[in-house]
Amino acid sequence: MAATTPRPAADPPARSLRARLTLLLLLTVLVTALAQGVITWRAARAEIESVFDAQMERIALSLTGGLASSVLEGSVIDGPPGTQELIIQVWRADGIMLYRSPSARLLPPQAVIGFSDVQAAGEPYRVYTLETATQVIQVAQAVSARRRMAGQLALRAVLPVALLAPVLMLIVGWVVGRALAPVQQLRRQLAARRADELAPLPVAGLPAEVAPLVAEMNGLLARLEAAWQQLSDFTADAAHELRSPLAALRLQVQGLQRADTDEARQTATERLLAGVDRATRLVEQLLALARHDGNGAASATAPVDLAALARRALHDATSEAQARQIELRGPDAAAPVMIQGQADALAVLLRNLIDNALKHTPAGGVVQVSVRHGEGAGAELAVEDSGPGIAPEDRQRVLDRFYRVPGTPGHGSGLGLAIVQAVARRHGARMEVGESAGLGGARVEVSWPAP
Repeated sequence: MAATTPRPAADPPARSLRARLTLLLLLTVLVTALAQGVITWRAARAEIESVFDAQMERIALSLTGGLASSVLEGSVIDGPPGTQELIIQVWRADGIMLYRSPSARLLPPQAVIGFSDVQAAGEPYRVYTLETATQVIQVAQAVSARRRMAGQLALRAVLPVALLAPVLMLIVGWVVGRALAPVQQLRRQLAARRADELAPLPVAGLPAEVAPLVAEMNGLLARLEAAWQQLSDFTADAAHELRSPLAALRLQVQGLQRADTDEARQTATERLLAGVDRATRLVEQLLALARHDGNGAASATAPVDLAALARRALHDATSEAQARQIELRGPDAAAPVMIQGQADALAVLLRNLIDNALKHTPAGGVVQVSVRHGEGAGAELAVEDSGPGIAPEDRQRVLDRFYRVPGTPGHGSGLGLAIVQAVARRHGARMEVGESAGLGGARVEVSWPAP
């Protein structure tokens, strides 16, 4: 059975900012409405209870005038028929009942003066007792009736809040949609863009919380556009420069095919090998430039002894210098000059500087490499030669890719100093091309600022 490749786990669904914001606001509205409803309910119940108590107190006060003298001793006068939720009883001072409302539930004859809660026929009552010089008046109301009426009145107070809560939720949803409309518009603009469209996004009209994000995105788009343009230029230049050596290799192969003697074949073979070496060197330099070119800072840096690195690069170039009959001079074994950087990239920088100096120095000349501490504990690296030097008008142009000073001998690609500049830029160093005061030729200096 053939093995099946496991599918990658699906990414979790993206959480919508609008949905989260709407949900949080709706929960806030709901909790606020519930809290307000509870507070309103309790406040209404308490207020209605106090109103009922005040009503019972007023009824008792209205019965304090001359009722006992208008009735016969020992007789009982029933009040008018009505609801049993309110009970009124009037007692004489010696305990004789003078008046009672028509109810089968009689209140206890002894009661606490003022407000109290009693049980009458198994049902709780709220009782207000008022004592005068000649009588005791009791006014009672069933607790169940009070609660029922208080609940009805409290419900009327809470009902507007309950009705407004859904309306407020709809308003919240509409407000959130309006507030996030610029973000949705931005999303549509991004979705409609082509892959090569790197123009900045509009910032006008965006919320203050989103504008910095869009500004950073515009900065990223600007860097991507610069990198894209740089890559396009590099590709065009590389294609142009590779066309010539490839065409030369084709001609040399054809010359080898047409050679009819051993001497001619030997000469054609040597030319072909030289062409292959030149093409290989060009491809290596193109790869080195592509690897080190850019404006970003170097990553994975470590302390590097620049003096030791220079001595090692000079040692590697000794055989080529001897073949060209050129004297190499390097830094002595003094104290190390430490910088923070990438040793491999700095080795490429030194190798290209020394190779460039060797190519432009005639036989019997001198190439000198010096390393020293700069101002403020920085570092300076200089490579000088005794060659013809570089004219002032060409000192900036030699840093461009594939540029060679007119009349320069050899078959260079014009990438050496461009690679040096790319490595220096990645290490935060500054590169200058000038004239050597001691040797008379060119001087290339790379200086690192103090950390």
